[in-house]
Amino acid sequence: MKQLSTPEHVRHPAASGVPRPVGDPPAGPLVLAADVGGTHARVGLLRQRHGAVPPVELLAWQVYECVDWPGLAEILEDFLAAHARPPGAIVRCAVAAAGYLRGGRVIAENLHWPIVTQTLRRRLHLQRLDVVNDFEALACATRFLSASAGTAVIDAAGSAGPLVVVGPGTGLGCAVVVPRGDHSAVLPTEAGHIALAPGNEREIEVLRRLGHDRDYVHTGYVLSGPGLLNLYRALAEIDGVAVAHIEPRQVSAAATTGHDPLAVEALAMFCAMLGSFAGDLAIMFKASAGVYLAGGILPAFRDFLLASEFPSRFLNKGVMRTFLASVPVRMIEHGSLGVEGAALMALPDAAPGN
Repeated sequence: MKQLSTPEHVRHPAASGVPRPVGDPPAGPLVLAADVGGTHARVGLLRQRHGAVPPVELLAWQVYECVDWPGLAEILEDFLAAHARPPGAIVRCAVAAAGYLRGGRVIAENLHWPIVTQTLRRRLHLQRLDVVNDFEALACATRFLSASAGTAVIDAAGSAGPLVVVGPGTGLGCAVVVPRGDHSAVLPTEAGHIALAPGNEREIEVLRRLGHDRDYVHTGYVLSGPGLLNLYRALAEIDGVAVAHIEPRQVSAAATTGHDPLAVEALAMFCAMLGSFAGDLAIMFKASAGVYLAGGILPAFRDFLLASEFPSRFLNKGVMRTFLASVPVRMIEHGSLGVEGAALMALPDAAPGN
């Protein structure tokens, strides 16, 4: 990916990234794209490149903390004020969000504020606005990653076939890339909402505790940033010990330094259950091309995950073990992939099936 220079000014203390002001870009449609999650909004300006691989070029991008902004419109206005020249030149926008569109609003459990398509069109003077699933966009962009991208969690050869992209962040996302002739199709899923499946007695006990005040415990209730905190609290309650951490990052930090045995157990259980879940997805979709682990929280404890029970739990699937032993699993940086994928889905002739 092209390295971009840092501007001399930053328009908001919560914004970060590697943006580059865009002057008079060469011919080719421009698109403003945003990858919006519960914690971060990643925003980019991209240009379509006909006949190139990948077919979009990232001209500028920036990361915003959602909690520091009143809405997505304000974030996009800030980005355009810094990077679009001349003002008003961008008339096409794509938004990848962790939710679904209904009645002109993005319905999402983890967003800080509503996304209303009519408001965005009016305030940004857009001619076209596309709203896509965030993990569908992420999976779309992974088609252009090299086989050696990221970090190997399970180093296997793989073979032609479907590819699963799964990632814990504020929620738990999942999408599948399915080969179709010379191209591929991306299948968005809501796999993060399937029932949580414990793998041993301790996990059964945790599930029982998590389910004491609810009828249904879905996988994302554990395999996400907030889910790690849920695991930690459940273990503390089971063991009758005081809770020392109130944020997921505090739990992961305490676990990676080894200073808190309960945090270590919570993160170890998280990694093990993620391995089981990833193995289930690989079987479900016969993902012979591999599994990509993405999402915003994994890089904070990459080494911990690599040394965890993730691989053994991924492979522990009975007669399917032989198949899974040939499935590569790699951890990739989320970065600007969701932004690029949203643009790919919005630009003509750049979408996966074209």
